[in-house]
Amino acid sequence: MIRDMKLARLFLLASLMVTAIVTAVATAWAQAASQAPTSKEVEAVYPDAHALYLDLHENPELSSHEMQTAAKLASRWRSLGYEVTEHVGGTGVVALLKNGKGPTVMLRTELDALPVEEKTGLAYASKVKTKDDAGHDVPVMHACGHDLHMAAILGTAAIMAHSKDSWHGTLMLIGQPAEETIAGAKGMLDDGLLKRFPRPDVAVAMHVGNTLLAGQVGIVLGIYNTNADSLRITIYGKGGHGSAPHTAIDPIVIAARTILALQTIASRETKPGDMAVVTVGYIHAGTKNNIIPDQAELGLTVRTNKIEVRKRVLASIERITRAEAEAAGAPRAPSVDRYEGTDLVYNDPALARRLEATLEAALGKENVVMEEPITASEDFSYFVEQGIPGFYFSLGGADPEKFAQAKASGTMLPSNHSSLFAPDVDPALHTGIAAEVAVLRNLLQGSAEDLRKTIATGMTP
Repeated sequence: MIRDMKLARLFLLASLMVTAIVTAVATAWAQAASQAPTSKEVEAVYPDAHALYLDLHENPELSSHEMQTAAKLASRWRSLGYEVTEHVGGTGVVALLKNGKGPTVMLRTELDALPVEEKTGLAYASKVKTKDDAGHDVPVMHACGHDLHMAAILGTAAIMAHSKDSWHGTLMLIGQPAEETIAGAKGMLDDGLLKRFPRPDVAVAMHVGNTLLAGQVGIVLGIYNTNADSLRITIYGKGGHGSAPHTAIDPIVIAARTILALQTIASRETKPGDMAVVTVGYIHAGTKNNIIPDQAELGLTVRTNKIEVRKRVLASIERITRAEAEAAGAPRAPSVDRYEGTDLVYNDPALARRLEATLEAALGKENVVMEEPITASEDFSYFVEQGIPGFYFSLGGADPEKFAQAKASGTMLPSNHSSLFAPDVDPALHTGIAAEVAVLRNLLQGSAEDLRKTIATGMTP
């Protein structure tokens, strides 16, 4: 009988635990569902957001030159009641909406476009041409989707301003310049972003792409992308007549050998399973077919996701470059200049898990996808490196029909930075707004201390 009583107690205890867990999960889901914006809320702000998208897409601006873009965003945020400060770190914009005591949450968008000639054939395709910082005539296109990000953050800003009863704390919107040159986040921080404005308890951002269907979002726990390093290599030779190469030292031939040798870093010097990408994106040399130039310039991008691999790859690039020049009898050693760099973006796992249920409630469980880390990079990492927990998620931009056709044919849709990149704006923009609002409403609850504690412990609030 005693044994039966013990079993009964154990059964009762287990039942109570299961009931508690089920109740907690149900409560969390109910809370997440209540934070999701209604379709009516999203539809109310969509026309203005879409109009801004068309305007920005037709009128893109290069990194660090986003004067009109920043002004358009600042004006719209100001009209919604936000405290707006312009020219932070150049063309950066900071907008604050204070709504009582509570956490401070930062939502960031990028402002800049790329020197790419648009070939999408869209009625609102960019035809803009301008001069880059080197004085070259270049076309300009929002080939990375920043126009959609800005349109989404406008819609999000409007919903948050019109529903202050659904959250409390301080919402901090960031319009960041020069993401494509990995300079904008650092520039804003150097200009006192975290001293002149409230320090965020959490930083959030999203990025659209064609690897997910429009209507979906993607979440990565931990490492989201890669370290990035931009290098400029100048190889020095001895110029001469193209018909008499024996009288010269051809830097183009040295460059060609160097490019091929650099590819062995990933294939022969990096441990299988470790990630390393070394891409030579351009080679500039010569002015005429029968003239051997004095020098050749290579532009490299390097991607890694481990500190030790990063150090080894950068050292290998310098070693190989110098060795190839010496083997060819170059008159002087080449220069290797690392002029840009950013660390990888790290998603706080507890924060990402917390927001997973929120996004599932807002968009449907089938529309929230767990993803693998990507090989791209960007400077949102500068904010995370300040000790601010970050959540960076993906927004699907692929037209379902085109996505299915590409998959069936074994091809891929145009990626970001392609002249053909064109996200499926509707429903991607609807989804981006709904996702951002749900995330912000989830985070802007309770006290700042409670938010920090739940992230630190990984406990559901």
